[in-house]
Order: sequence, then C-alpha cells, then structure tokens
Amino acid sequence: MREKLEQIRAKAIAEIEKSEGLSRLNDVRVAFLGKKGELTAVLKSMKDVKPEERPLVGQMVNETRAHIEGLLEETKARMEAAERELKLKKEVIDVTLPAKKNRVGHRHPNTIALEEVERIFIGMGYEVVEGPEVEYDYYNFEALNIPANHPAKDEQDTFYINDKIVLRTQTSPVQVRVMEQGKLPIRMIAPGRVFRSDEVDATHSPSFHQIEGLVIDKNITFADLKGTLAEFARELFGEDTKVKFRPHHFPFTEPSAEVDVSCFKCGGSGCRFCKGSGWIEILGCGMVHPRVLKMSGIDPEEYTGFAFGAGLERIALLKYEIDDMRLLYENDDRFLQQF
Repeated sequence: MREKLEQIRAKAIAEIEKSEGLSRLNDVRVAFLGKKGELTAVLKSMKDVKPEERPLVGQMVNETRAHIEGLLEETKARMEAAERELKLKKEVIDVTLPAKKNRVGHRHPNTIALEEVERIFIGMGYEVVEGPEVEYDYYNFEALNIPANHPAKDEQDTFYINDKIVLRTQTSPVQVRVMEQGKLPIRMIAPGRVFRSDEVDATHSPSFHQIEGLVIDKNITFADLKGTLAEFARELFGEDTKVKFRPHHFPFTEPSAEVDVSCFKCGGSGCRFCKGSGWIEILGCGMVHPRVLKMSGIDPEEYTGFAFGAGLERIALLKYEIDDMRLLYENDDRFLQQF
C-alpha cells in the first residue's frame, strides 16, 4: 500500500508540474482527488486492509492527499499571479492620454426653426395640428377651390399614387379636415412635409416642409391678418422688423397677398442678403375664399377667416443665413455642428 501511495504521489507531482494552465490543473485535481480519482479509490479499498493496519494506512493516505492538495494550491496561486501580471501588461492605461469625447446629438436647424414658429403661435392661442402626407386629391386640390382644370394644379405638379390619391403638395388639406369637423372658432397651424416634383437645387427640393395657419371666426378681417403676421415677424426676426403686403393671387384666398419683411441684416437699407431691395419675401396669405368655407360646411355669411403659409426651410435659411437648401439634408457634420 505504501508503494502504491508513493506512485500516486509521484504521478500527481509530475502531472501538476506539466500543467500549463488553470484548466489543466483542475483536470489533475479531479483525476487524483475527485470522486473517481486515484487517491479516492485507495480510500474505498480500506475495507480490504487488515483492521490492525487501517490506522497506519489511513495516515499515509491523508499525508499523500495533503501533499497533493498543497502542491495544487501553490501551483494555482502561481498561475493566477502570472495571468494577472500578463493581463495588466496588456491592459495598461496611459492616464496622460486625452479622454474620448462624449458626442451628444442636438436639434436639426429645421427643428429649431419649427419649434420657434410653434412657440410664437401657441403664445397667440393657436393649436398645432398634423395630417396625413398621403392625401386625397379632393382635400389637396378641389376643397381648396382648385378643380381639375385649374392652372394652379399645373404649378403644383405632384406625385400621384392613383387618380384620386397624391402625396400632398401643401399642408392646407389639414385645414380643410379641421374645418369639416365644424368646431368653431378655429385658430391653428399645420406644419408638415410636402411633395412637389421640383428639381433639386439651392432653393428647391421634391420634398420640403410647410407651416400653414388658419383662423376662422366671426368678424375676422384683413386687419387681423396683418396684425397677426406683423407680430409673428417681430417675434421671429426682431422687434424692429416691418412687414409689407403685395397683392397676389391664390385660388383658396380672396383677397390674397405675399408678405415681405424688412431685411434684418441691413435694416432695410439694402445689402447682398436682400439683393439690395431692403425686403425679403417670407410667405403668402389672404382671406379664406367664401367658396372654400362653403365646401367645408361653414356659412361664409356668418364666418370669415384668414390663412397663411410659409416654407419651413425658407425660414431656417433666412434665420441662420444659409445660402443653399441642400445643406439641410446632406448630413454634413461640419455644417450641422454649427447648430
């Protein structure tokens, strides 16, 4: 028995010394000290040893186990220390290096301009209303006094899904949908994406954004429209901003006008920004056509109203002095970081 224990001890020492990693070392532990290990097998055979020899044999088994366990623990500690040292060398940190910058996103210039416009009109008691971008031809044209043969339909050449469904060319259909609900009075703006088959250049895009406003109530006059837009211009471009109304034609308003604001760069004296005129065009407007009111179920003898519409991109281009609309959509970090 002594000779067998010596053989087990020598074999265990040799296996431990040959171990090249913690995984292999654990295999050695199981092979000699596990439930089916060689040393455990010796303990199970104690029943075959003579009773008077069992204490001596038990002592030798325990000494062998203690020796093997001690060697295993010592080797394990040495291997763990070596692995830790190697890991520290590989994961060395140079505390003198600059830290990685945490880049946080921010609002797009279009979003900044839209939120500013919404803030102004909400402050005047308006609500913000949204509608579908894929719209019926009826809401996009006919209900706005633009029948099939109207020349304005050619000016707003759009993308047709079929003969009755289009990608909306303006957000005015949202106004029609609100008027049809019959809940008066109405004070609303309708911002959103619109589509027209325009060529892409510095001032045009097949997809852009509009902000259209509508007020319907009793005794609304053109004076209310002028006062509203004058206040809007002052809030958006500065207290000294003046407005100028030029007669124009829109099928859904009568009378109609285009609105200019005094150049906020030169104060109206004339500069490159306003092309020497002292004025900058920003939107179109007018009194809601009686026929539009009637088609939406509103009595034009009792109610009147005004409407206006501006391009969101145009407001952003003017407010932030951007000279090319394409910059808003090209995702150039050098441009966007300025905002």
